[in-house]
Amino acid sequence: MNTVRKNLADGVFLTCLPAQKFKTCLLSAQFAAPLSRQNAAAYALIPSVLRRGTAHYPDMGALSARLDHLYGARIDDTVRKIGECQCAGFVASFLDDRFAPGGERLLQPVADLLGELLCKPVAENGAFLPAYFDSEKTNLLDAIASIRNDKRLWAGRRLLSEMCAGEPYGLSRLGEESDADALENGAAFGAYLDMLSAAPLEIVYCGSAEPEAVADALRGALSELPRADVRVLPGVLPHAPRADVLRVEDSMDVTQGKLEIGFSCESDDYMALLMGNTLFGGSSNAKLFMNVREKLSLCYYASSAFHRQKKMITVSSGIEFADYQNAFDEIMEQLAAVRRGEFEDWEIDSARSLLLNSYASMGDAQGKLENFYLSRAVAGFDETPETLSEKTRNMTVDRIIDAMRTVRLDTVYFLKGKEAEA
Repeated sequence: MNTVRKNLADGVFLTCLPAQKFKTCLLSAQFAAPLSRQNAAAYALIPSVLRRGTAHYPDMGALSARLDHLYGARIDDTVRKIGECQCAGFVASFLDDRFAPGGERLLQPVADLLGELLCKPVAENGAFLPAYFDSEKTNLLDAIASIRNDKRLWAGRRLLSEMCAGEPYGLSRLGEESDADALENGAAFGAYLDMLSAAPLEIVYCGSAEPEAVADALRGALSELPRADVRVLPGVLPHAPRADVLRVEDSMDVTQGKLEIGFSCESDDYMALLMGNTLFGGSSNAKLFMNVREKLSLCYYASSAFHRQKKMITVSSGIEFADYQNAFDEIMEQLAAVRRGEFEDWEIDSARSLLLNSYASMGDAQGKLENFYLSRAVAGFDETPETLSEKTRNMTVDRIIDAMRTVRLDTVYFLKGKEAEA
């Protein structure tokens, strides 16, 4: 894909993804800021409050009517964690101008509405409208609480918070419950003003319009965006391996144990680590699924994920409380098997095919393209799906083994039932 990247203003960047195959266009605008305990809850709240209304469309009814007039366009608020950055903003989806009735042009009015959502919220006395703030604060607290109610998500969060304690990566994209509960309207509005003026703004467009036409539409839409002392996003430091393994246990009213394991990786060959992780636990043909779950029935589920920026691999599994040691030992044995190069040709072919298919199918969904190129911009990578495919095709077994031999046990988290303490 021939992407075009433009600098529209101080700290405002546009990535254009030319595409003729879709009937709709996607336009995303995301402020990116270093993830911090101080601001995480406020930044998570801001997009949903902004989505409640603007100066010209002061409530959701008026906004919905305007979107209906734009042939059913959609604008959704989003909050994402990309590496150690928090990205907050909006994603708009609307009919491509080629398919609009009567030759109507939708790019400019949608860009204008997006700019108004970002720059002209409903406000009074130097704060958000109290009813909007209070309602969205309640929704944020509910969203944070829902993570605790989903024990698989909760266990994964707990592993990262313990493994990366003191590192931004250990923080949640939604912030901590206590911080969200203590957040006041004036402080949230102050964080919004700071984000508006100083946070880099990443814009991604996917559609058939010419890049310069998209840039012109956005320059007009964002003409009132204040920019002052725009911050440069800091680089991400890989997780430093521990001298001694950290082991953490929690007890909750659960019927299924959650065993989460974190590993540090010292290799810089991230593509080899990605392929090694895919062999280890990154697919339904991986060793964790085929052996620990299917063959030995030690887990209800078992999978692994590679965290490129932090050079970490994490394992997620659901087990019977009594199977803790057997499941842990077998997970470690499957990792050792990958390190020793004990895999068949079909396993390599399956892992390679999975990655190649994921890169090839990215162009079939605008949302996947937007997330990939936003992540690339925020994280500072320069690969494309095409270059990643080429690197995957050229991957060798020796590189995989060498990279996976640097994987070391770092943190073990176990969520057990209260009765297991007896």
